[in-house]
Amino acid sequence: MSENQDSYYNLAQRLEDAFSEIDSDISTDLFHTDSEYAALRREADSLQQEYPMIEKILEGDGAISLSADEHGAFVRYIDLTRQIEEAERRQIYFRGHTDSFAYLKKIGAI
Repeated sequence: MSENQDSYYNLAQRLEDAFSEIDSDISTDLFHTDSEYAALRREADSLQQEYPMIEKILEGDGAISLSADEHGAFVRYIDLTRQIEEAERRQIYFRGHTDSFAYLKKIGAI
């Protein structure tokens, strides 16, 4: 089999190689088509801007003291990121099903 045919038939490897781009496309598509997802992202971004200590907690090192307000904001941020990631995982799951169906149809398996 030629190298070109190998890369065509090695669907799993091609998908693995393209996963980060596919993942990014899914997030972008969700943001533009799902108003609930977009609202979650906007709220999370707003919290990060309003409370710079969120980034320090996530990216920094060393001790950090939080006020009750900052702690509440961080807890809300974590909840938002959980909801965002759940929506993205659900979209990836459904995208996999639709892509699989399209592929099986293309190769004449269904």
